[in-house]
Amino acid sequence: MTFSPNDPHRPIHVVVSMDFTDAQIDQLKAVSPRLKIERHFPTVPDKVWAETEVLYTMNTFPNPEQAPRLRWMQMHMAGLDWMVKQPIMQAQDVEITTASGIHAVPMAEFCIMTMLAFAYHLPELMREQTAGKWAERLRGTPLRGRTLGIVGYGSIGRELGRMADALGMTVLAAKRDAMTTEESTSYSEDGTGDPAGEIPRRIYPFQALPMMVGECDFVVVTAPLTSETRGMIGDAVFSAMKKTAVLVNVGRGPVVDEAALISALSAGKLAGAALDVFAEEPLPSGSPLWNMENVIITPHVSGEPTDHHQRLVTLFAENLRRYIDNRPLMNVYRRDLGY
Repeated sequence: MTFSPNDPHRPIHVVVSMDFTDAQIDQLKAVSPRLKIERHFPTVPDKVWAETEVLYTMNTFPNPEQAPRLRWMQMHMAGLDWMVKQPIMQAQDVEITTASGIHAVPMAEFCIMTMLAFAYHLPELMREQTAGKWAERLRGTPLRGRTLGIVGYGSIGRELGRMADALGMTVLAAKRDAMTTEESTSYSEDGTGDPAGEIPRRIYPFQALPMMVGECDFVVVTAPLTSETRGMIGDAVFSAMKKTAVLVNVGRGPVVDEAALISALSAGKLAGAALDVFAEEPLPSGSPLWNMENVIITPHVSGEPTDHHQRLVTLFAENLRRYIDNRPLMNVYRRDLGY
């Protein structure tokens, strides 16, 4: 859905409910003199909602009746599974866009980092260093020539595929619609990703995951959380994986059946796992994952580099230009798909 304001000179009231700097707010204002931008953080006064047409937010929402002129919400994050019960999500005349694409480079690099850590035994080497031991027999295996399976071939998966291909890896991918290889209208940095879906040797439907993972040395999960993907990486997938393979999850915790993963790691059905997301966050102190030497745990940080806010401001500025020009917005959230 696009918007066609009757008066091209009509002011557009924009509320930013994030702690953007003055310089970042000025960057947004510079898009057009029509934009009347107000920053309200951490709360938005009730009286402000009545005139709000565009809202930039992470977790501050009006009820639909509070904001009768609201037409577009730009979200501060890519995954919106947690906000599906918000009443504003049911307002069909409000377009919602996500932050998809701004995380692609840092998250893809994060995945490469964890894969290299396992390939070159970094966790073991660090333990030996802490113990003051000289680890003479730990030798690494290059990523070149190894096979990577990417579960979810969106912006993050496509940038990871590009990086892995450049390193000489064979890339396989799985996605909801395996027949559609091109990426839809979404944000990406110039020169990144795989827009045409040409890098993977083969693209599988999610139903064929056990077939794909059987070929993989690394399986990286970047898929969003939906009713289809919840628990998708479970016993059947772990049983099909090589015992030498490593799982990396930077998507959403519940996409992986955590109990099945713990069981598979304990039984030696796979060599290890790098986990940045979990079913419950923070990961409970009693989780067996904390004490597993073949697991790398990070606190949901793969998608938040130091320039996170600036990347989001750049995306929002581009979408504001599109809104003013009545062009399709990037990263439109599909209520029917859940992402």
